[in-house]
Amino acid sequence: MKILIVEDQRRLGLFLKQALTERAYTVTWVGTCAEAREALCETGYDVIVLDLGLPDGDGLDLLREWRSGGFNEPVLILSARDAVQDRVTGLDVGADDYLSKPFSVEELLARMRSLLRRQSSVKETVLQHQGIKLDLLSRTVHLNSKPIDVTSREFALLEIFMQNPGRILTRTLISEKIWESHYDVDTNLLDVYMSRLRAKLEGPLGKQVFKTVRGVGYQLL
Repeated sequence: MKILIVEDQRRLGLFLKQALTERAYTVTWVGTCAEAREALCETGYDVIVLDLGLPDGDGLDLLREWRSGGFNEPVLILSARDAVQDRVTGLDVGADDYLSKPFSVEELLARMRSLLRRQSSVKETVLQHQGIKLDLLSRTVHLNSKPIDVTSREFALLEIFMQNPGRILTRTLISEKIWESHYDVDTNLLDVYMSRLRAKLEGPLGKQVFKTVRGVGYQLL
């Protein structure tokens, strides 16, 4: 499981990273909004632990930005702001849980496990978007109720976009998910698969399905 910790206090950040790493989590620790944006653009995370008082911005604004941009990763706010209204605001903005400082590491771990269980239990088996229907169990794709043939690689590629509609996915993130390794950003292999997928979807639909974001990646419209 991959965890992103956004915490500007060095001592606490290192402590959390060590505590979670010892429990077999893969942990990335960053200390600013800018670093958090970059980390989340590069790859996905199973849970994000977010502090609110960051040196280059407010964590709540960062969370609003993520949610409006289509990021649906579970977020646990970890903050010294412990008033009831602070917790209500954090949850209303889009947090999945809220834990006040000071805190118990065991409680933090328990809440993270709860978020992970909740995330896995509600995972949809059928994804639908703009006339496209992708069934994760039968591994089939339908376009306006008509079946279309896709390869296993094309299915995996489409699944990533269907799970993140409207979100700009970087070439690195897509390559990690599809090939389980970092591919050179200059390779045209991803472009070849995107071209094939576009031909199978955009032609029958008669409209653009994917947007190319030059120098970054692709977006499912």
